[in-house]
Amino acid sequence: MPEQLTEHERRAIQKTILRIHEQGWGIAFGLLFGLGLLIATLVLVVEGGEPLGPHLGLLGLYFPGYSVSVVGGFIGFVYAFVLGYGVGRVIATVYNRLTAGMR
Repeated sequence: MPEQLTEHERRAIQKTILRIHEQGWGIAFGLLFGLGLLIATLVLVVEGGEPLGPHLGLLGLYFPGYSVSVVGGFIGFVYAFVLGYGVGRVIATVYNRLTAGMR
């Protein structure tokens, strides 16, 4: 015979499920953005050719020091990680505040 959850247990489970970890989302988005830019840059460097990634190179306007090169890819990784961390943190914070009334 299955056991029934008490009201307290049900609320504890619901609270745990509804709340997302802000730092975890920040790191996940940071790695996604950073690795995405790094891999895109390295693929263009390996492919070679002229001109070398003119559209991706425009990120240098927003990320000082970034260029479509191996070193530039790692510099871009840092910038994109920080940007992605902020985006993930904001999404998690907004979500947690919107669902706070449900807990």
